[in-house]
Amino acid sequence: MRKIVIALSIFMLLTSCVSKKKYTDLEARNKETQDLLNTCTVKLNSCLEEKSGLSATLSALKEQNEHLKSTNQDLISTSKDMTILSTKGAQNIEKALESIKEKDLKISRMQDALTKKDSVTLALVTSLKSAVGISDPDIEINVEKGVVFISIADKMLFKSGSYNVTDKAKGILAKVAKVVNDKPDFECMVEGHTDNVPFTGNAVLLDNWDLSVKRSTAIVRVLTKDLGVKPSQLIAAGRSEFIPLVDNNTADNRAKNRRTRIVVLPKIDEFYDMIEKEMKNQKK
Repeated sequence: MRKIVIALSIFMLLTSCVSKKKYTDLEARNKETQDLLNTCTVKLNSCLEEKSGLSATLSALKEQNEHLKSTNQDLISTSKDMTILSTKGAQNIEKALESIKEKDLKISRMQDALTKKDSVTLALVTSLKSAVGISDPDIEINVEKGVVFISIADKMLFKSGSYNVTDKAKGILAKVAKVVNDKPDFECMVEGHTDNVPFTGNAVLLDNWDLSVKRSTAIVRVLTKDLGVKPSQLIAAGRSEFIPLVDNNTADNRAKNRRTRIVVLPKIDEFYDMIEKEMKNQKK
């Protein structure tokens, strides 16, 4: 019996020793496991935090990407608009340049017309001065506003108070007729002018109007009937006393105002018409 008790005691002691060792091992393993768990938990939390950060970054990147897409679309639209504007701008510039060219051409044409007009006038004056002569102070040739005037004192054409052309006048008028006959496209207006001394009148003439007109028609008859000028080139006009050269306050001044003026009208209407049309176009 005693042996049995001793055997059981030894067995129990051995059993007790083994369990403690296992327990110690298990406890050590448990600690390792717990440490490992803690480490994993830390890493897990870190990963979760990183994931959260990455999610926020990803969300921000998505928003930024959407913003960039929107901006890019706006830029594309703007680019298209700029292209349209640039095209329109280029077209407007081209139209402006064409308009400037047209205006330059119009100005050039106007200048050419004026040059041609001046050339015709200059040639006419030179021709008239050469043909009629300007040595006599009672014959004047001048240009006013592109029109040539030949002014002849009445004492070279008529006797006082008369409208009959003198023989001396016919020699002067012959030179004028030669110039006119050489220029079939010209027209001449013959103007009679008097001083302001009232005409007392007679059976034919009533006043200075009648006298100025009769002197004009008398010269026209000489030019057409005696000197061969075409009637269609001539215009007869009487101006009476109302366009004096100087005041009618002295005998010499009144003599200057008694005159016949031949207005030479070269047919340069096409140049004036061109200028007028171009000026009207400039105002549009």
